Amino acid sequence: MPDESAVLTHSARSDVGRVRQVNEDAVLAEAPVYVVADGMGGHARGDAASRAALDTFRRHLEFGRPVRPEQVLDAIHSANTAVRALSAEGEEGTAVAGTTLAGVALVDAGDAGGLLWMAFNVGDSRIYGWDGRHLAQVSVDHSAVQELVDAGVISPDEAERHPDRNVITRALGADDWVDPDVWLLPAAGRQVFLLCTDGLTKELDTESIARILAAGAHGSAGELVDAAVARGGRDNVSVVVVESEIGEIAGHDDETTRDRPDETTAPRPEANA
Repeated sequence: MPDESAVLTHSARSDVGRVRQVNEDAVLAEAPVYVVADGMGGHARGDAASRAALDTFRRHLEFGRPVRPEQVLDAIHSANTAVRALSAEGEEGTAVAGTTLAGVALVDAGDAGGLLWMAFNVGDSRIYGWDGRHLAQVSVDHSAVQELVDAGVISPDEAERHPDRNVITRALGADDWVDPDVWLLPAAGRQVFLLCTDGLTKELDTESIARILAAGAHGSAGELVDAAVARGGRDNVSVVVVESEIGEIAGHDDETTRDRPDETTAPRPEANA
């Protein structure tokens, strides 16, 4: 990036919650790629599935500088293959390992596009954009209730309470070919992205999330996770908050990346009834 500087910071946290015994979530937060994955609960090896997906990203991508869009797509499809390999024939048929995937990557689209944020999603883990005042969902859930909302059958508020709210319609590992949603977003000025598994949004509404982000405390991911666990922590909770400052070089000799360490908590004891 001869004419532009990029300063990236992040906070990341994953917690098993107050009810589950195993954390089936996984996070990857290493510039320029940030991803959350939620292993499919109730299916075989959900924790292994989320780890396999993100381990594939680590093997396929070059860190410390923008990657190419086609490299991210290759990582997604290779991750699907890796998760598919975890499934095995059992006594009651095929036990399917699966995971959601949601992330953003700073990509170099070449002379035609320059620097862009590439957002990608499979399943119901989410990507939000935060402009300092408003929290806007970038991704679209691949879920049964989202399809009902899109069809006008139920409202978004009703979707939050619907009995099928945990049923997803796309996941890594579910089929031989995965169809991710992808968005290419301009990368300029100050931008903030929030990535989360549904353990966050089950406990906190968008207003509560926005209040925590607006406070601007160091390590917003940790504060969001703590708030979700305090509210009930019925599921694993994983959050990555990414902040970027991108623009013409002014006092920067080269691309700069500053990352806050990832945080992963130990499992909590089972909650008392």
